Amino acid sequence: MCNAVTDHDIRRAAADGVQSFAELQSRTGCSDCCGTCEQEARATLDQAVAQVAFPLPIFAAA
Repeated sequence: MCNAVTDHDIRRAAADGVQSFAELQSRTGCSDCCGTCEQEARATLDQAVAQVAFPLPIFAAA
Protein backbone atom coordinates (compact mmCIF):
# COMPACT_ATOMS: atom_id res chain seq x y z
CA MET A 1 0.00 0.00 0.00
CA CYS A 2 2.21 2.79 1.26
CA ASN A 3 5.80 2.98 2.48
CA ALA A 4 5.91 -0.82 2.12
CA VAL A 5 2.98 -1.15 4.57
CA THR A 6 0.52 -3.75 3.31
CA ASP A 7 -3.08 -4.49 4.22
CA HIS A 8 -1.74 -7.50 6.12
CA ASP A 9 0.48 -5.18 8.18
CA ILE A 10 -2.54 -3.02 9.00
CA ARG A 11 -4.60 -6.05 10.09
CA ARG A 12 -1.70 -7.28 12.21
CA ALA A 13 -1.40 -3.84 13.84
CA ALA A 14 -5.13 -3.93 14.68
CA ALA A 15 -4.71 -7.39 16.18
CA ASP A 16 -1.86 -5.97 18.27
CA GLY A 17 -4.16 -3.26 19.65
CA VAL A 18 -3.91 -0.34 17.23
CA GLN A 19 -7.32 1.37 17.12
CA SER A 20 -6.70 4.81 15.64
CA PHE A 21 -5.27 5.97 12.36
CA ALA A 22 -2.81 8.22 14.18
CA GLU A 23 -1.48 5.23 16.09
CA LEU A 24 -1.25 3.22 12.87
CA GLN A 25 0.80 6.01 11.29
CA SER A 26 3.05 6.21 14.34
CA ARG A 27 3.73 2.47 14.40
CA THR A 28 4.01 1.79 10.67
CA GLY A 29 4.68 5.06 8.85
CA CYS A 30 1.62 4.41 6.70
CA SER A 31 0.29 7.45 4.81
CA ASP A 32 2.74 9.89 6.32
CA CYS A 33 3.93 11.33 3.00
CA CYS A 34 1.50 12.35 0.27
CA GLY A 35 -1.68 10.85 1.78
CA THR A 36 -2.83 9.17 -1.44
CA CYS A 37 -3.43 5.86 0.32
CA GLU A 38 -5.04 7.34 3.44
CA GLN A 39 -8.65 6.55 2.52
CA GLU A 40 -7.89 2.90 1.75
CA ALA A 41 -5.63 2.53 4.78
CA ARG A 42 -8.31 3.99 7.08
CA ALA A 43 -10.95 1.65 5.63
CA THR A 44 -8.66 -1.35 6.08
CA LEU A 45 -7.92 -0.35 9.67
CA ASP A 46 -11.61 0.22 10.46
CA GLN A 47 -12.46 -3.22 9.09
CA ALA A 48 -9.63 -4.86 11.00
CA VAL A 49 -10.53 -3.16 14.27
CA ALA A 50 -14.16 -4.27 13.87
CA GLN A 51 -13.01 -7.84 13.25
CA VAL A 52 -10.89 -7.79 16.39
CA ALA A 53 -13.78 -6.39 18.43
CA PHE A 54 -16.40 -8.73 16.96
CA PRO A 55 -14.66 -11.86 15.62
CA LEU A 56 -16.66 -14.28 13.53
CA PRO A 57 -17.66 -17.42 15.44
CA ILE A 58 -15.85 -20.62 14.60
CA PHE A 59 -18.16 -23.54 13.96
CA ALA A 60 -17.00 -27.09 14.56
CA ALA A 61 -17.68 -29.62 11.85
CA ALA A 62 -20.56 -31.94 12.65
